[in-house]
Amino acid sequence: MFPLRPQSCPFNGICVLLPAASLLQLMDVRQVCCEFLQSQLHPTNCLGIRAFADLHTCTQLLSQAHAYAEQHFTEVVQGEEFVGLSLQQVCSLISSDKLTVSTEEKVFEAMIAWIKHDKPARVEFMPKLMEHVRLPLLSRDYLVQIVEEEALIKNSNTCKDFLIEAMKYHLLPADQRHLIKTDRTRPRTPISIPKVMIVVGGQAPKAIRSVECYDFQEDRWYQVADLPSRRCRAGVVSIAGRVYAVGGFNSSLRERTVDVYDGGRDQWSAVMSMHERRSTLGAAVLGDLLYAVGGFNGSIGLSTVEAYNYKTNEWVYVASMNTRRSSVGVGVVDGKLYAVGGYDGASRQCLSTVEEYDPVADQWCYVADMSTRRSGAGVGVLGGQLYAAGGHDGPLVRKSVEVFNPQTNTWRLVCDMNMCRRNAGVCAINGLLYVIGGDDGSCNLSSVEFYNPAIDKWSLIPTNMSNGRSYAGKSQMIKPHVVFLCHTEE
Repeated sequence: MFPLRPQSCPFNGICVLLPAASLLQLMDVRQVCCEFLQSQLHPTNCLGIRAFADLHTCTQLLSQAHAYAEQHFTEVVQGEEFVGLSLQQVCSLISSDKLTVSTEEKVFEAMIAWIKHDKPARVEFMPKLMEHVRLPLLSRDYLVQIVEEEALIKNSNTCKDFLIEAMKYHLLPADQRHLIKTDRTRPRTPISIPKVMIVVGGQAPKAIRSVECYDFQEDRWYQVADLPSRRCRAGVVSIAGRVYAVGGFNSSLRERTVDVYDGGRDQWSAVMSMHERRSTLGAAVLGDLLYAVGGFNGSIGLSTVEAYNYKTNEWVYVASMNTRRSSVGVGVVDGKLYAVGGYDGASRQCLSTVEEYDPVADQWCYVADMSTRRSGAGVGVLGGQLYAAGGHDGPLVRKSVEVFNPQTNTWRLVCDMNMCRRNAGVCAINGLLYVIGGDDGSCNLSSVEFYNPAIDKWSLIPTNMSNGRSYAGKSQMIKPHVVFLCHTEE
């Protein structure tokens, strides 16, 4: 990993000025330079800025850049800077308790990518790196289907020992796993990153372009860049630090187009369109793929499913569901994708059935039905369980909520919401489940409520959206460090 140098530095003036200020002991100038570099931290440059800070003994900037890399690990490892790190630097990063990852799979995959970038020179480092990957925290399916099949693991006795340790951990009853105490069985405890909730488009009462964000720290809503065109009934997800709006309805046509939002630049841009037009679809991220599930194409409900690879900008079909589902809710738990309820246009009825997709087998199968029919339910995942909130069965709009436990294949009811809601969005943030907007059967709602599983209670947040929205897409994103204040023109 090479530090930033004037000839390659994206901040040429700073790369010259800071060393000069240090040499001349102009500490105020040096501080201003460090503050500027801190404001420019981004997943594509934070490792370079960290190395530059280390070279020039900028202790605070070094700490800030390292913390930024920990907090944005999933995006950082996609960049060129990561594969240029030294062994010691990679170990320092992946061994951190503060590493922010949705799953330990991300750490394993990053480590494998770093080795394969220069396999002849790096393969000998495999055991040293595997020492810092917390294999026991991976799912059994992932251990068996991915880790055990990796050739780099098979060719190393030490790595196989780490795999055996993880298997033994999973064979123990859950209440005895604490008896195995190693660094690899200790869950990571990342520092909470400031997040915002983003609400994209929607129906108010026609399709709109408006996008607004809720800042949890400041309890306020604010507008960001509008969608390029009107869009409601879309699927909205966040992947690799960006927010994708998939398909939907523009008040005239069902869409197959996809727009992506970059919070750092406050702008939308188009990526590859889906193969099919889809509105009221389900959208979710599983692994590194974005799945578009079911929906309505303007004529019929769909059972087909497409997956998008943001790295190659390509959509491919995967196995179709067993049932046509529009107004379907989706969620991902333990490496499986679930399609919940919806509306089957063929039989003209709302559905209580639920299907599970296994990406390794590329196959859908039914799991336990919900206790009641729900079309347009808000579906989210919290604590490894799948929540279905509200929805409707014909004219009856519900405020009941039920939770699916994949381990026992059972649903149970929890506390009702404060309001009846269908076509609402759901987002899990900081251990709470938020249900945003929707309609109650007569009017669109601007209110947002959240569920705290620790006390089985729903509460309304203090501040409503600027206007009522149903069929809006919702997701979360990391709060930009320079929130649209530092735009430059070339």
